[in-house]
Amino acid sequence: MTTYPDDADGAVLSDLAAEGVDMTKALTIEFFVAVPNEASAMKVAAAMGEAGYEAQIVYDEGEPDFDPETDDVNEFGPSWTVYANVHMVPEYNEVMRIQSDLDQITRPLGGKPDGWGVMFGRDAKE
Repeated sequence: MTTYPDDADGAVLSDLAAEGVDMTKALTIEFFVAVPNEASAMKVAAAMGEAGYEAQIVYDEGEPDFDPETDDVNEFGPSWTVYANVHMVPEYNEVMRIQSDLDQITRPLGGKPDGWGVMFGRDAKE
């Protein structure tokens, strides 16, 4: 069994392995980039595409009962996210490299890499 670094990314990889995901086979990992508005989303998606990433823009209206006076806007309010789906073997160093790459590409355009997750489906588990 592989041992992963003691950080958030290592914990996710460790959890995937514990759930029975074959960590030697490629699966789709979805990297999230938070952006402040639609204009930034368009610029970030274009830059990600130019760098070879398949980018998808998603607008989330937020919670239906969101109140900007009392609720945390970052957690419950409307938001824009650009997703990059990468089909890859889930290796720690490669996950870190992609996150760093996305940071360098998107931060000058208002983007902020905000984590990653796995698209479970027929390619994730045997």
